[in-house]
Amino acid sequence: MLFDDKKQAQRRITVGILAGLAVHILLSYLLGLQAFLGPEIATVFICPTCSFPPPFEGCGVLLSILLFALLGAEIGVSTLPFADSGPSLIERTAVHFALMAATVALWAGLNFGQSGALFGLILLASVYVLVWLGRWVGWYAEVAAIRAKLGLAPGPSLLHWRESLPYLVFALGLCLGLPTLLHLLDPQDVPVLSGVYFPFLLLPIGTFCSGLSLGHRHGFSPLYPVACALLSVAAVFLLFNGSALFHAGIALVCALLGNGVGTLLKKWARRKNTR
Repeated sequence: MLFDDKKQAQRRITVGILAGLAVHILLSYLLGLQAFLGPEIATVFICPTCSFPPPFEGCGVLLSILLFALLGAEIGVSTLPFADSGPSLIERTAVHFALMAATVALWAGLNFGQSGALFGLILLASVYVLVWLGRWVGWYAEVAAIRAKLGLAPGPSLLHWRESLPYLVFALGLCLGLPTLLHLLDPQDVPVLSGVYFPFLLLPIGTFCSGLSLGHRHGFSPLYPVACALLSVAAVFLLFNGSALFHAGIALVCALLGNGVGTLLKKWARRKNTR
């Protein structure tokens, strides 16, 4: 169970299921809204069929309704705190996100194909990150207020955003400036520099090393990998096409991996010095 208060979680699940069913009905209404010439408007309900063939369209509609109800339940319980302690909070959050990602990817993939599933996952991840960043800001403000009352030093910035600012200049040049330059130098028929060397060599090495340096100096800084991914997405839409969206994944994973390794090295060096 993701929550300690099971009764409250069950109530939120019930409300979420009802909300998911209502949203599915609204979606079916919007899909079936057909305007004709003149003032009359004919309205029919067209439910998503999950691409099931005609003899089994009813099963596809039922599956679509069940997935929306499941997604509503998952959103309903997300309004509750997962846990009070750090390890349990991270573990339960990861499980909850994985369940939501599976639900969104399945529904969007069945109805809109691979590109639809990818778009749904990107949208879900973006909303999830924004919500949790909002929660972190609230927690950080509470901790800062307590430290101020106790007369203690303010400590490091939230998620080390201030410490990450100098590295954003490097990320801007690596994730956006460098591919622009390589795109200009590339031949039009075979873009080897921007299509091969940059995403598979320069981008992973650059994001990993910069994340490693940031982690070794200031500790875990999750905003930097996110910034690298967002800059890569901007480069994809400005210079490439949707098939190059994997650039953002490479930038995110490599910067996050480097930052994690740097953080571990920082902790190891600190323990070594204290012995």
